[in-house]
Amino acid sequence: MSSTIKKFLPKAIASAVLLAAAASAQAEQVTLRFHQMLPAPATIPRHAIKPWIEDVEKASNGELKIKQYDAMALGGKPPELFGQAKDGVVDLIWTVLGYTPGLFPKTEVFELPFMTTNALSSSKAIQAYVSKNAMDEFKDVQLICVHTHGAGMLHTASPITKMEDMAGKKIRGGSRVINDMLTKLGATPVGMPVTSIAESLSKGVVDGTLLPWEVVPAFKIQQIVKNHTNFSGGAALYTSTFGVVMNKAKYASLNATQKAAIDKFSGQPCAERFGAAMDKGDEGSKALAVKAGNKLITIDATEQLRWERNAAAVADEWVGRSKAAGFDGAAMLNDAKTLIKQYQ
Repeated sequence: MSSTIKKFLPKAIASAVLLAAAASAQAEQVTLRFHQMLPAPATIPRHAIKPWIEDVEKASNGELKIKQYDAMALGGKPPELFGQAKDGVVDLIWTVLGYTPGLFPKTEVFELPFMTTNALSSSKAIQAYVSKNAMDEFKDVQLICVHTHGAGMLHTASPITKMEDMAGKKIRGGSRVINDMLTKLGATPVGMPVTSIAESLSKGVVDGTLLPWEVVPAFKIQQIVKNHTNFSGGAALYTSTFGVVMNKAKYASLNATQKAAIDKFSGQPCAERFGAAMDKGDEGSKALAVKAGNKLITIDATEQLRWERNAAAVADEWVGRSKAAGFDGAAMLNDAKTLIKQYQ
């Protein structure tokens, strides 16, 4: 080997190593697409998803780039979101689990009437419950977390002050369990995703809707209807269940650093983040309705008992369906109640 070659060989090797390292680092950065249904200023995309993305990207040391797509920007309808993640159309989604009836029969126990209070404690409880009892319902995806919203309540064109006021009213519900409850309370349930509510209220397709406070301003519900009915007897009328999930194959393709970044902000930390955002959103949104001069109605504890007695059959029917589905609904209902109490 000539002296010239010997002289330049170490430099050439070093340069090649540096170039390979740079190429490797560049190749390791992965871009993920996070798809969800709400407009960007709404509580969840702004105060839960966006900071979650920022934390994951930081923890990955730049190896992950997550792009957030709001308001179904990548196409499809809200009930299709879970399937989009499962099938790899997108990488990550946030969705209402009740939009896909039948897929989450164990998880929907948290939607039974008068079960929960605030979003933070209920989100901690449902995350613990699913981890223990219902991971099989998420076997086709990588579960990031589940959570609930805060107190679900009525937003209506005419005042609802007692159960008889529900008779014949067309009320939008968010899932089969919630629609069952509306039927027991005398209303006519109308199923539709949250993105369709404002137009349906404006056109008189429905007389009211069930929603937590936090999402009301995102669709200007407080400008369309002027009556808001909540309950004073401790537990809320209902809640909805939500999931953040990732495509299973995409997660499996990540390296150890990238997986660790996602795992760090999955499970309870994720559930707590989303639950806390829901509770904070409730506070600010209620203030907007007050500022608009709307009527805030509170059902007292005595009247609430009448609602609870009528709605109790929903839980009985859910337990009955669980037997046919091959799981012990009575035991799971008891476990859910225990966890809700534990995390309050």
